[in-house]
Amino acid sequence: MPELPEVETTLRGIAPHIQGQRIADAVIRTPRLRWAVPGHLPAILYNQTVHTVRRRAKYLLIHCDTGTLILHLGMSGSLRVLDAGIEPQKHDHFDLKFTNGMLVRLRDPRRFGAVLWHEGYPEQHPLLSKLGVEPLGQDFSGGYLFHSIRNRKAAIKLVIMDQRLVVGIGNIYANEALFRAGVCPQLPAASLSYSRCEALVQAIQATLEESIALGGSSLRDYVGGDGNPGYFQQRYWVYGRANEKCRACDTMIRQIRQGQRSSFYCDCCQK
Repeated sequence: MPELPEVETTLRGIAPHIQGQRIADAVIRTPRLRWAVPGHLPAILYNQTVHTVRRRAKYLLIHCDTGTLILHLGMSGSLRVLDAGIEPQKHDHFDLKFTNGMLVRLRDPRRFGAVLWHEGYPEQHPLLSKLGVEPLGQDFSGGYLFHSIRNRKAAIKLVIMDQRLVVGIGNIYANEALFRAGVCPQLPAASLSYSRCEALVQAIQATLEESIALGGSSLRDYVGGDGNPGYFQQRYWVYGRANEKCRACDTMIRQIRQGQRSSFYCDCCQK
C-alpha cells in the first residue's frame, strides 16, 4: 500500500499544479470508498481556491477557502494530474477539476481510500487528532524515541509502526530501517539504549528520504502524480528477500510474522 514516501512523492507531484488554482467542479463517481464521500462536496468546493497542499502522516490535506479536503490513498490508490478532457476509467472514483482545464483524479482499485471534508483546523479531525510526530520532523529524535519506549515491552518493529508514536512508518520501511540500524525486529523496545535509539531514528529518516528521492516503492498499483512508478524497491536490503543472501554479509535473510505482517531480517547484521 502507499506509505509515507509514496504519499510525499504524490504531494510533490500534484502541489505545483494545483496550488493557487480555482476549483471548477468536484466529480464523485463512487460515493462510498472507505467512508462515504460527502455528497455536498461539489457544491462546497465550487469556485474555491486551493491555497496550500501538505501531508500529515499518510493523509494529503488540500487547504481551500472554507476548509480542507482530506485525501487518503488507501491500499491501492494514486492521484494523477491530467487534462480535464481525459475520460475516466473503471477505478477512477473522484475528480477535482480546475478552471485552467486540469484535474486531479483519484484511482483506487480496492476502494480503501478516502475523500473527506473538514471545516476548521484539520488536525482536529478524528482521523488526525491522535497521530504521533512526523518522522522527518525535528520532534522525532533519539531522545524522543528513547523516552517514549521506556515502558514498551512489545517488539521494536511493532512499536515504530504505532502511528500514535510516530507516523508513516509502514511495514516496508520499518524492515529496511531496522536493518540499516542493525536492530533485530524482535528486540523488546524498552531494551534499546539511547545510542541505539539515535541510530534507529537516523536509519528511519535516511530510509524514508532515500525512498522519496527515488519516487517511493511501486508495488501493485501505485504510481506518482505524474504517472511514473517509484524505484526504491530496487534498493531493498531485506524486505521481500526471504532465503536470499544478505547484501552485506551473505547470511540468508529470514522471514517471520509479527503483528500479522511479514518481517525480514539478517541474523548476522541485526542484533
